[in-house]
Amino acid sequence: MIAHETGVVNTIDPLGGSYYVEELTNRLEAEAYEYFDRIGQLGGVVPALKENFFQREIADASFRYQHEVEQRQRIVVGVNRYELDEEPPLEILRIDPALEQKQIERVQALRARRDSSSVEQALARLKEGAARDDVNLMPLIVDAAQAYVTMGEMCDALRQVWGVWTETPVF
Repeated sequence: MIAHETGVVNTIDPLGGSYYVEELTNRLEAEAYEYFDRIGQLGGVVPALKENFFQREIADASFRYQHEVEQRQRIVVGVNRYELDEEPPLEILRIDPALEQKQIERVQALRARRDSSSVEQALARLKEGAARDDVNLMPLIVDAAQAYVTMGEMCDALRQVWGVWTETPVF
């Protein structure tokens, strides 16, 4: 896997004097700054989002990657090279009844400790903070987590304030 998927075998001594690693780092840095410049030319992150720049970039990269895998230009061990002739049989997952009961008891104990008024207050503070541009939401999210507010509940609260973002179709 290391040989085919990382490209480490493309140089005689990849760590020899660290020249190769240094070159890779320099190339990565240069490409990152070129990318930042492209985003800057679009007016920054927000205008780029509105123009679907990032979505298009992700879609294009996904298409290129899949095409390279399918054409065997990019080797993925177990996917397009060195595949097994037949899949090994799946073993039946066995659930230990004692472990299952212990987990049920832990969930019930957590639910008993969860105070619904604390949950409601934490969600209300999170919504109030989300409605303002000058509030750091991280402390409010931490407070909500400490009140045993679930991630789903937090996301629902934020959706109520911000709505759901949908991508603008590009034709």
